Amino acid sequence: MSRALFIRAAHDAYVAPFNLREGNPGEVLIDVASVGLCGSDLHYFKDGGIGSAIVKEPFVPGHEFGGYLCEDLDDLGLSRGSLVAVDPNKACGHCEFCERGHPNLCPNVKFIGAPPFDGAMTERIWVPKSQIVPLPHEFGPLEAVMLEPLGVAIHAVDLAKPRLLEQVALIGCGPIGLLILQVLKAAGAGEILAVDPLEHRRTMAARLGASRVGESVDDIREWTRREGAPLVIEATNSPLGFRDAVLAAKIGGRIVLVGIPDGDVYTLPAAEARRRGLKIKFARRMGEVYPRAIELVAGGKVDVASIVTHQVGLDEAPDTFRNHADNAPGYIKSLIYPNGLPKQGG
Repeated sequence: MSRALFIRAAHDAYVAPFNLREGNPGEVLIDVASVGLCGSDLHYFKDGGIGSAIVKEPFVPGHEFGGYLCEDLDDLGLSRGSLVAVDPNKACGHCEFCERGHPNLCPNVKFIGAPPFDGAMTERIWVPKSQIVPLPHEFGPLEAVMLEPLGVAIHAVDLAKPRLLEQVALIGCGPIGLLILQVLKAAGAGEILAVDPLEHRRTMAARLGASRVGESVDDIREWTRREGAPLVIEATNSPLGFRDAVLAAKIGGRIVLVGIPDGDVYTLPAAEARRRGLKIKFARRMGEVYPRAIELVAGGKVDVASIVTHQVGLDEAPDTFRNHADNAPGYIKSLIYPNGLPKQGG
């Protein structure tokens, strides 16, 4: 019998035995190597759900993950024991959104790690073979798990369409924000104005190349002489994130909202947004971006390891959730290793 981390309700996470179900046709069994603790996982822990995705019974989170194949996949050129990543978004493939190339918007999606579908914070998991992502030989479990959040960052920048050397305001320097920062630089953005209330996140943003770092949107307004930036990307968990993005935006500017606010509710000064004639987009997961994510990491354009601050085993995972919920000092991105931490240098 496997073990898993369960979320039973808000602020109730625990490790217990897990009955691994039988595999379905077209599925592959993998031994989970590593799982990322994502902001959406944290919302399930803090709020007991996100919108209509409610935790109604004990549920295993985890959609950012990689693992080792338990069988050969000859048609993919992969053998038993190969390390792979997994795209958690199993779209239907035949709705109008899938046919238009937007599987992230599929209303029939089966998303690994979103209720009612259990995720990967367990020792073994069955996944659709179609969702297996082969990896370069030099990638390890850390790189495998970080491709999914990097994909979210790539999708956000795709929506933002930064112009060459364009000034960008980045609100929120958590894991997704710091990945967006690196993707913006790779995309040729100009001055990047990054703000976050937590000092250790500001320090990391500066280290990764932000032009200026500050605590709040007030800093962005000061740096831009109260005009605002032409492009704003918001990646916070704050109900005030939308408001801050509006206040940071220049008249006629563009905003991309990536974050999920606590309580799933934004506070918005509607008049400010309307009078500025802002163009606003919401980011929903990601499209077909894994090839580019792999290329950015393999080519050294994005340093995914730089933002990983904590790596723990399954038994430490409940406390890790609590520490993230409490904004414990030094926490940015945590990885969980259900089958044990890798050996030093492994």
